[in-house]
Amino acid sequence: MLSGFDYQVVINALPYLFLTGMTFTLKLTVLATIGGILLGTLLAVMRLSRHRLLSMPAAGYVNLLRSTPLLLVIFWFYFLVPFLAQWVMGSSTPVRVDPFWSSVITFTLFEACYFCEIVRSGIQSLPQGQSSASKALGMTDAQTMIYIILPQAMRNMIPLILTQTIILFQDTSLVYVLSITDFLGAAAKIAQRDGRLLEMYIFAALVYFIISLLASHAVRLLQKRVAIIR
Repeated sequence: MLSGFDYQVVINALPYLFLTGMTFTLKLTVLATIGGILLGTLLAVMRLSRHRLLSMPAAGYVNLLRSTPLLLVIFWFYFLVPFLAQWVMGSSTPVRVDPFWSSVITFTLFEACYFCEIVRSGIQSLPQGQSSASKALGMTDAQTMIYIILPQAMRNMIPLILTQTIILFQDTSLVYVLSITDFLGAAAKIAQRDGRLLEMYIFAALVYFIISLLASHAVRLLQKRVAIIR
C-alpha cells in the first residue's frame, strides 16, 4: 500500500507544517490551557460555595458546556457571536472575530468545564481538618483557599491537568473545520495542493501520536514522583 509513498513531499512540507501549523497549535494549546485553568479554578470555587447564587450558575455552566459537542461550540462562537456583537453594538455589519482569538476563547470556555471538575476533585481530596485548622487560626475563607487549600491540592491535580492538556492538544485539530491553518490544516492544504493525501495525513497522524505518547509517558513519570512524595 505504501509502495508509492513520496517521502520528499513530507520533507519539503516540514517548514510550513511546523513553523506555521504546529506553532498555531501549540500557541492555542498553551493559551487555552492557561485560560481554562484560571476560569476552571474560579468555577470550582463557585461550585463549592455555600451560596446558591454562586454554586448554581457555575454548575449550570459546567453541565451545559460538558453536554455540548466541542465542534458545535466552535461553530457557534465563530459564526454566531459576530451577529450577536452586531446586535449589541448596533453595528450595520457583523463584527469581525479574529480566527485565532475566536479559537482561544472557545477552547478556554469549553475546557474550563473539565478543569473545573479536576480542581474541584483536588480540593475535595484534602482532609476537612485543613479548613478547620485555618479557621481556628483566624483566616478567612478566601485566605484559606488561596494559601492553604489550593497549594496542597495542586500537587494532586497536576497529573490530571496535564492529561487534560494532552486531550486539548488533540482537540485543537477541530479548528480545521474553520479553515484555520493549525497543524492538521497545514497538512490538509499541502495534501490538496499536491494531491498527496496519503503521505500528509499519515505524517500528521504520526506526529500527533508521537507527541501525545511522549507527553503521556511524562505524565506517568510525574504521577509516580508525586505519589512517592505523598
